[in-house]
Amino acid sequence: MEILIKTFEEFSLNELYQVLQLRSEVFVVEQDCVYQDIDGKDQRALHILGYKDDVLVAYTRCFDKGIYFEEAAIGRVIVKENYRKFGYGHEIIEASIKAIQERFKTNKIKLSAQRYLIDFYESHGFKSIGEGYLEDGIPHIAMVKN
Repeated sequence: MEILIKTFEEFSLNELYQVLQLRSEVFVVEQDCVYQDIDGKDQRALHILGYKDDVLVAYTRCFDKGIYFEEAAIGRVIVKENYRKFGYGHEIIEASIKAIQERFKTNKIKLSAQRYLIDFYESHGFKSIGEGYLEDGIPHIAMVKN
């Protein structure tokens, strides 16, 4: 998988369209969740894009400290449905962690994990904190990596 790291200003229109299409495909349609995906935070995010044969198959957006959480943050973690099972989720998370360390100069990272992915995030050094909660009707838990 080829990884690209871009600010919002660096997106081409086609790349932005691909990102919004993938987020809608997974978070709205596949997960049957009506929510406001375009939340005004993309302009302040660092976008991590994973391509396989010119298809956007994995994506995250990352934030510096104090923008989304007090800590640096990873969000909107996606792997396109028919590209799961190839390890692309692990690749995009590792690329996101590395990008945060290099660009934002911190090792402390927080994310809001869907509960069924706790083991996945734990395998990358994240630990659950606090109680679980519903986010857009889906069970989540906060997780932090130090």
